[in-house]
Amino acid sequence: MTRLRILILDDHPIFRLGLKELFSSEPDFLVVGETTGGGDAVRMAYKVRPNVILLDNRMPGSSTANLLTEFNRAKCGARTVLMVDELRQSEIIEALQLGARGVLGKDSPPELFLKCVRAVIGGQFWIGQESVVRLVEILKDPSLAPKECFGLTPRELQITEAIVDGLTNRDIALQFSLSQQTVKNHINKIFDKVGVSSRLELAMFVVHHDILNGSYALSRLVNGPYAFSRLRAS
Repeated sequence: MTRLRILILDDHPIFRLGLKELFSSEPDFLVVGETTGGGDAVRMAYKVRPNVILLDNRMPGSSTANLLTEFNRAKCGARTVLMVDELRQSEIIEALQLGARGVLGKDSPPELFLKCVRAVIGGQFWIGQESVVRLVEILKDPSLAPKECFGLTPRELQITEAIVDGLTNRDIALQFSLSQQTVKNHINKIFDKVGVSSRLELAMFVVHHDILNGSYALSRLVNGPYAFSRLRAS
């Protein structure tokens, strides 16, 4: 079995040791390097050729933006997960636009670190507690410039706002006096019009294109597990 190679970039020895022990305990992972300073990061990535880089967002010696840019420019082939003390909308969007494959809170439980890394290796993206399939494509695609609500009807905009607010299909049906099947039909049309495949992707699309109230939408995404669990609900 080929083991996935992990590089840990963090200047806190205890946290770094905990990550090393976590991934070393899994048969499909191999920790191939670690460093405490941003100045050594790109050189080490070239040397050890990791599959995944776990990057602290407060590395001494270099800014997060510079490191992500350098990793992209170096084309070392690794997928980067940014580890943050707090999920902030500006950091999430900037990190993903600069090439990070995931943004994960440093206080996340160990199983989420494992799920996150396996998700990004599997071609997905990760935000907080959840994997996302097309998020970075949505954020980066220049053809998706803001336009007249992307063809969403007034009813579809109402349902979009309800989804961002965390309502389930049943909740939406009750609120607008619709059948749950009608709600599902509306949601499928919304997904098709804006090119997303999940509630989380829809909410991030709303944030990026400032449909409805983007700041409010993202706050619903990143402030606690309730928002994530509700966005997963059908």
